[in-house]
Amino acid sequence: MSTLSKRINSLSESATLKMTKLGRELASKGINIISLSVGEPDFNTPDHVKNAAKKALDENYTRYSPVPGYPDLRQAIVNKLKTENNLDYDISQIVVSTGAKQSLSNVILTLIDPGDEVIIPTPYWVSYSEMVTLAEGKSVFIDTDIESDFKITPAQLEAAITPKSKLFMFSSPCNPTGSVYSKEELAALVAVFEKYPNIYILSDEIYEHINFVDKHESIAQFDSIKDRVIIVNGFSKAFAMTGWRLGYIAANKEIAAANDKLQGQTTSGTCSIAQRAGIVAYEQGLASVLEMKEAFLRRRELVYNLLNEIPGVKTNLPDGAFYFFPEISSFFGKKDADGNVIKDSSDLALYLLNVGHVATVGGDSFGNNNYIRLSYAASDESLVEALRRIKEALGKLA
Repeated sequence: MSTLSKRINSLSESATLKMTKLGRELASKGINIISLSVGEPDFNTPDHVKNAAKKALDENYTRYSPVPGYPDLRQAIVNKLKTENNLDYDISQIVVSTGAKQSLSNVILTLIDPGDEVIIPTPYWVSYSEMVTLAEGKSVFIDTDIESDFKITPAQLEAAITPKSKLFMFSSPCNPTGSVYSKEELAALVAVFEKYPNIYILSDEIYEHINFVDKHESIAQFDSIKDRVIIVNGFSKAFAMTGWRLGYIAANKEIAAANDKLQGQTTSGTCSIAQRAGIVAYEQGLASVLEMKEAFLRRRELVYNLLNEIPGVKTNLPDGAFYFFPEISSFFGKKDADGNVIKDSSDLALYLLNVGHVATVGGDSFGNNNYIRLSYAASDESLVEALRRIKEALGKLA
């Protein structure tokens, strides 16, 4: 009998972190592994951000910070939301956390009671449903596919709503598909939410700046539902600050205070040095962000063309983030050289790792088993070689 809690036993291991770990284990044995499994920019944090951290150390910002974050960082976030998104908040509505991942978890734990339903379009980031499980809620999935660019319709949304629906959560730009909702598409969803005033909307906007169509559109821009929208964002993707662990929410004052309260009993305030660096990141503009975006745009075209050269693989052209989510179900039922049958996307991802020496992630962990996720946050040379290996490995299946 396990001595562990039902709570922890109910959770699955993060598939993205698992594949990254397996890839590192093979690499430690001297095997050349190309990792396309991790959602992390391959760029260094910009120098002006790193210099701000060094200055913070020299100025002795080494003590506990306020639980919701330093006031000047929260003000920088308020200014950013106004300048870039035309959204009005004050610092009492901002809570800084140890990464957007903690921000998401905090929101779910402060809103969801046992039995509450959380509506999640598929595919979704692997931790969404597990966070709902941790809160003893129930995930209700809305399925999408490559033909719809992995975006839901208002009719699908309305069909998923029940009297137990408490929260809708999604990302745009999306991890794992790179799909981006337009203002018109969001407005159509808002028209549904207006009929159901008890449903909150958690909008994960962490990939906001890696957007290849027009400008980023936040669902919080619609006044009729803004008070029910919780924006989650952070510094990891745009500023290549994944290891700094710096994220935040913008929400109504009641929800912000609840997140502050929860955080005060768990982690308290996030790293003081990271916060000081975050202020400079937001105050000194987006020049470095735009340079990274241009590189991602070039890589997107490169990988799109290479994927289209692989027989049996079907892909669309993502509008944001740095992922492809190609359809690979044509390989199910085929066998490798040892006679092992590829039954699902996890089997295919493991096959590509062990035979092709490329780390990807099976789509079943994102809620869509017929797909795999590829990150193109890697050098052009690595991407060309990775896609060559994938094509060769898939060609060996019979």
